[in-house]
Amino acid sequence: MMKAFCAAALATFLVTPSLAQASGSASNQPAAEKPAPGSPNEVVCQKLEVTGTRLGVKRVCKTRAQWADQQLQDRQEIEKVQVQRTMKGE
Repeated sequence: MMKAFCAAALATFLVTPSLAQASGSASNQPAAEKPAPGSPNEVVCQKLEVTGTRLGVKRVCKTRAQWADQQLQDRQEIEKVQVQRTMKGE
């Protein structure tokens, strides 16, 4: 179970983001009010591998700020697991 979580978290770090294409349902903003490239409000889509299948890929779209927050949470969870593992080994 923990290996699957770590693998999924690692996959999140390794996937390179691609810029999201504006579509009617994916963006509530008019084309004139698009956030500037690189801004925290810019929507970015990433393809994430689905654990347990060789062919499964899931496309997830979030703002840059949401991706940064997710990456921070994943990193904190991995560090927490690593600390717990070393404490059990003492």
